[in-house]
Amino acid sequence: MRWPPNKAWTSSEPREGFRHFEVDSYGGKGDERWVELIAILDESIRFKVSWTELKTFAKWTSGWLQLPKQDENT
Repeated sequence: MRWPPNKAWTSSEPREGFRHFEVDSYGGKGDERWVELIAILDESIRFKVSWTELKTFAKWTSGWLQLPKQDENT
């Protein structure tokens, strides 16, 4: 995957209640690269993840994926 990172990301699992994020900033070199993400629906939710984690397809997908509706009882 290329650097710098794509702007939009979808998490495979909810992160602080959200799954769609946008890149706010990024930095570092080599194995020390990081990306700061912001939740699309709540800009107060922000956190940094390593570039290595973000490239892990089991955890993150580049772009915003349409997600199935969740059962209201779960």
